Amino acid sequence: MKSRTDGFTLIELLIVVTIIGILAAIAVPRYSGVRERAYYAAMRSDLKNLSNQQEIYLDDAFAYSTSLTDIGFVQSGGVTVTINSASGTGWAAISEHAAIPGQQCGVYYGSAAAAGGSPATQPNTVTCTGG
Repeated sequence: MKSRTDGFTLIELLIVVTIIGILAAIAVPRYSGVRERAYYAAMRSDLKNLSNQQEIYLDDAFAYSTSLTDIGFVQSGGVTVTINSASGTGWAAISEHAAIPGQQCGVYYGSAAAAGGSPATQPNTVTCTGG
């Protein structure tokens, strides 16, 4: 009678599963960091786009707007942008992402000051907490 030697032994399968587990343990934290950096990039990008929209609105209305709808601004998915103050000579805004609560980016222009807990420290520069 012939014995079958096809297939894998239990030990071989356990070694493969262990190796896959080790690789996953290395990859998951790296993936998390990449996702978080992408969230911060979306918040920064939205504030820079808001800046462009505010300048276009200023050319038409001779003042900055506190309404995202008035300036035709569209936020990225998961990002919430809030214009804290605006006048004819400056504006301030913050952005937050739903995936990283408690973290935000801020910017202010002209005579406006950072408001609403904004991390902005210099005019015309987007600054973020934590990233």
